Amino acid sequence: MRNLLVGVAGLSIALAAACGASAQATPPPAANAAPSVETTTIGDLLANPTSQAVIAKDMPDLITYPGLDQIKGMTLRDISKYPQAKLDDAKLAAVQKDLDAAKKP
Repeated sequence: MRNLLVGVAGLSIALAAACGASAQATPPPAANAAPSVETTTIGDLLANPTSQAVIAKDMPDLITYPGLDQIKGMTLRDISKYPQAKLDDAKLAAVQKDLDAAKKP
């Protein structure tokens, strides 16, 4: 019985350490991080009035896309893998440049 308790206690400590290590491995996003085609989700881009204006200008079809709710958790880089998105590296760079310019006062 004692061996079982020691084993369970050891397992609990190991799990706690593993959970703590994984939580520290991924840093939280900065509160005022600039929007990015690489890391900011489409939902977050559209929730921000400044970045939404950029998307409306550069990618108006995205805002009216019938499956928008299904891709809101993806980034623009993520959807660029699909040909129907019509997003190549040059277009992503142009959108990023406009996002960067819109963020400046």
